[in-house]
Amino acid sequence: MVEQAQFSKALLHPKHWILWLGIGLGRLVSMLPLNWQMGIGKGIGRLMMKFAKGRVHTARRNLELCFPDATAEEHQQLLERNFEETGKAIFDTVSAWWWSDSRVQRHMDITGQEHVQRTLESGQGVILFAVHCLPLEMGARIFGQFNPGIGVYRPHNNPVMEYLQVKGRLRSNKALIPKRDVRQMVRSLRAPDVIWYTADQDFGRSSAVFIPFFEMPEAATITGGTMLAKLGKAKVLPFFVERNADDKGYSIKISEPLGDFPGESELADAIRGNHIIEDLISRNKAQYMWLHRRFKTRPNQDEPSLYSK
Repeated sequence: MVEQAQFSKALLHPKHWILWLGIGLGRLVSMLPLNWQMGIGKGIGRLMMKFAKGRVHTARRNLELCFPDATAEEHQQLLERNFEETGKAIFDTVSAWWWSDSRVQRHMDITGQEHVQRTLESGQGVILFAVHCLPLEMGARIFGQFNPGIGVYRPHNNPVMEYLQVKGRLRSNKALIPKRDVRQMVRSLRAPDVIWYTADQDFGRSSAVFIPFFEMPEAATITGGTMLAKLGKAKVLPFFVERNADDKGYSIKISEPLGDFPGESELADAIRGNHIIEDLISRNKAQYMWLHRRFKTRPNQDEPSLYSK
């Protein structure tokens, strides 16, 4: 469990100076009004479309596979909006890591926190069942205003980014747990405490089942939620955050704990989980992380990649 960001002189090595410069610029932009930040982010997103051709192809392919009944024009419009929202997400993260609590509170609206409180008061841990929506970093920071939890994260390969990621996320979390440390997650849930859990990405063949996801009949889906709920004696609460249409704030909704979860089997739970994920994504499709290769793992390893050009 990580409870403090570790700074070292090695982070100031000249090889990291360009990264520190970019971070400094981001920090300056975070001082601007939120809608100004989002305007800059929108422009960055448009530039990304011109230069990140691989990511554009991945996102376009995901939209085609998930929404085959949409027209080519509808796919293109959603793709362009998604990249604009992706550019804005840069400043969602910067602001989540550096804004003061008082500034965060001026830009947030949250409903459903009573479900979290009641669950904890009953002696059960809380699994916030989230999706990789683009403003998720700010969602965690907002949630931490009333109930700091335990963040589950992937340590960053770059030491500077790892330091900043840990330092920033600890502003809204008591501690961080590497995503492979299941034992510590279970301990935290039994405390009882709150942890974040996502099951909407392709984590490979290990511990995955192949079940429908939108219009894709066989998508590799992890089943860890069932195990965590059982071993941690916890309740699962769907969690959703979105950036408001006027780019001046954020809205969070936390739903009631899922009834009869865990259910009859891991497979049934995973299918139910994907239905919930589809509902959460559909609330704001443009603000979902479509840049991830959601269908890279195929049921038959000999099948060609769905992302081949």
